[in-house]
Amino acid sequence: MTITAALVLFAVIWFMVLFITLPLRRRTQGDEGQVEPGTHASAPVNFNPGRTALIVSAITVVLWAIIAGIIVSGVISIRDFDPLNELTILPAGGTGE
Repeated sequence: MTITAALVLFAVIWFMVLFITLPLRRRTQGDEGQVEPGTHASAPVNFNPGRTALIVSAITVVLWAIIAGIIVSGVISIRDFDPLNELTILPAGGTGE
C-alpha cells in the first residue's frame, strides 16, 4: 500500500465514522425546549466539534489499522472480488508487456 493510498483510506474511514457519529447522543434545541429565535428546533444545543473530532479520530485509527493490516497482509486480495476472473491485474509498476 502506498502512502497516498493509506492517506486516502484514512480520510474515507474518518468521514464515514464522522457521519455515523454526528447524530449519536445529540440534544437539540427542540428537545431542551429552548429554541433561539432565527434557528431551527433541530439545531444542536451544546455541539463540541473538537471532542467529536477526537472521538472520530480515535475510532478511525483503530479501524484503519485493522483494514490496512488486512490489505497489506494479503488476506483479502483483488482476486477475492473477481469471481468470474474478468479483471486483468498488472504487476506493480509495470505495463504488463
